[in-house]
This record gives sequence, structure tokens and C-alpha cells, in this order.
Amino acid sequence: MKFTMGMPLGDITAGEYQTPSAIKAIANALETANVNAGYLTDHPAPSAEWLHNAGGQGHDALDPFTTFGFVAAATTKLMLHTNILVMPYRNPFLTAKSAATLQVISEGRLILGAGAGYQKVEFEALGVDFHKRGVIFDEALEVIRMAWAGGSVVKEGRTFNAAGNEPRPTPAVKPPIWIGGGSGKAVERAAKWGDGWSPFFSAPTMSKANQESGIHTVAQLGENIDKLNDMRAKLNKTGPFDIAIGAQAKLDFKTRASADTYLESVAELAEVGVTWVMIEPPHPNREAYIENVQWFGEEIIARL
Repeated sequence: MKFTMGMPLGDITAGEYQTPSAIKAIANALETANVNAGYLTDHPAPSAEWLHNAGGQGHDALDPFTTFGFVAAATTKLMLHTNILVMPYRNPFLTAKSAATLQVISEGRLILGAGAGYQKVEFEALGVDFHKRGVIFDEALEVIRMAWAGGSVVKEGRTFNAAGNEPRPTPAVKPPIWIGGGSGKAVERAAKWGDGWSPFFSAPTMSKANQESGIHTVAQLGENIDKLNDMRAKLNKTGPFDIAIGAQAKLDFKTRASADTYLESVAELAEVGVTWVMIEPPHPNREAYIENVQWFGEEIIARL
């Protein structure tokens, strides 16, 4: 089992997270604890109401590609996981360029987690049709694969026309693309275009849409993984494929008993085919976050 851990760089507490020294300290803590990957989210222009909501679900987000370029320079083995990049927000050639550049300069450490997005007002601010996000997402996945293949690309899309353009760089090892979301459509998209699937367990604090599309039980997760594997087999997809999701058991980052319960939950996920577990440590301040990362390395990763 591998672990990808949230990097709290969307927290704007002065001096705690959004400074060069803070980002370097956080990245080094993850690498020292043998966490396999760190993840960042993507919100170029979120709703102000959502950003400041009292429920705590709103959060700032540094640009993932720019930030991960800095993280790559500060580390040597930590994987760089976008969780998630909202693919319809950008022209697919720009996404292909940014991702390929990061893959090259990090020497192959990018995991491109991508999703269709859900925040309508953010789509409107970026000039993208919210109601067509699914078809735009599918189109982008196709174009990005074409761009990374090397050579001339001929493709007329909904808002672009590539008539023999040649995107570069073309990384020797292509970044794996993990499709985010728990819906049936996300499963189909992951089977057709992805190298991984990254659903989430539904929680009461989520938006109604996310609650409805989220996974509710480990049994349901296993059923969806079986369906996904069947779809891939019918499409003759035989390459490596990852499943990433957070464990249902809550971790207090304090006691061995909590660690034991968490490890049992991780084992349950492994039984249905999960290969990566996502975790977001509490971060009341940078020092506490780093202590929690260290504890996780000692009490969870070392025991596995």
C-alpha cells in the first residue's frame, strides 16, 4: 500500500504555509516520513461565499503546477499528485504542456489526478460552460494523450483547432492520469482514459452533489472496482492501474489504538483492490502538521 498526503498550502495563515521556507519544510517532512506522494488541489477562481463558508469546506489553493515545480526542486523522491486538477478549466494543450514540463523537471514524479469539477460559479468566472464539462473533460483527456505521444497533432475540438501543431516536451515516461469522482460516469471515464481511479467516501459535510456521487461503503467500492476492471478488459487495457481513496477510519494522530484501527481500515481497502490511501493530517499550524506527518511515518508507514 502507498500513501498520498494532503499538503495544506491552501491555508493562508500568515507565514505558516504559503512561503518558500514553509513549502520546503512540509515537502521535506513528507519525504523523510516515507510518504509516497503529496497532493494539492486546484481552484483558480473559487466562489467567495464557498471560500469563506462557516462549514470549513472552502479553502484557498496555490497553483498546483507552479507549486509542484518548487516542491520538485526541494525533494528527490516525493511524488507530486494533483488532487484534483479540474481538467475543463484549461485548454488541453496548456494542461499537456504544464504537466509534461513538470514530469520532465521532476524526473517522472507527477501523478495527474483530474476531475470534471463541480463549482458552477468558478466555471463561469473562467468562461467555461459548466453544463458541458463532461464532454470537455473527455475531449481534453484524448488531446493530452495525443500531445504526449509526440509529433504533429491534428484535432478540431469544441473551442480549438490543431491543424498540425507539435506540443513539447514529450516525456519519456508519461504521467499517470487518475480520474477523480465516484459516479458511474467517472468509472467509465477511468476505464477508457485513466491509469487510475480516485473516488471518495461520502460525508455529511460535503455538498449534496458530492454526497450523491460519493462512495458509501467498502462493499460498494469493491463492486465498482470489479466493474471498472471488467470495462478495462473489454477495452483491452492491460497496463498498470491504481485505485486511490481515503480510509473510512478516522485517525487521531496520537495513539497506538487509533493507528491500529486505521491500519485495519487500510487492510480492508487493500482487500477490494485499493493501491493508494489518501490522508490529510490536521494542521492547526505548521509545527503540528509536521509532527503529525512524522507520527504517521512511524506509526503507520513503518508498520506496513
